[in-house]
Amino acid sequence: MKGPTEEEIRNVIMPLMLSGAKMLDRHCPRCGSPLFEKDGRVFCPVCEYRERKRKAEMKEEVKDVEERLREKLTQLANSLPEDIEELEKHLRVMEKIIDLLERYKRLEGSE
Repeated sequence: MKGPTEEEIRNVIMPLMLSGAKMLDRHCPRCGSPLFEKDGRVFCPVCEYRERKRKAEMKEEVKDVEERLREKLTQLANSLPEDIEELEKHLRVMEKIIDLLERYKRLEGSE
């Protein structure tokens, strides 16, 4: 991982300095950004920012997947076949989709 980008300097480091955080003479071993201290806590603002950004992106991806699963579930529910064997297959697929949606909900709740 490389050091802070211009965007990160502008949006993360500068506001932190203006808020009274103390820039230390040590650097993050992961990204090379200066470490900061505020309220007795030493941290790397760039790594924290990147982690928050990554989580937000993942959350958005999960929402997209959930939306596609719901659409597929609705599509399947609106096109139930009359043949018993095909209907059973259809229902098994719907059950798997519902199971996946429930798993996503549990994952969201654990954050």
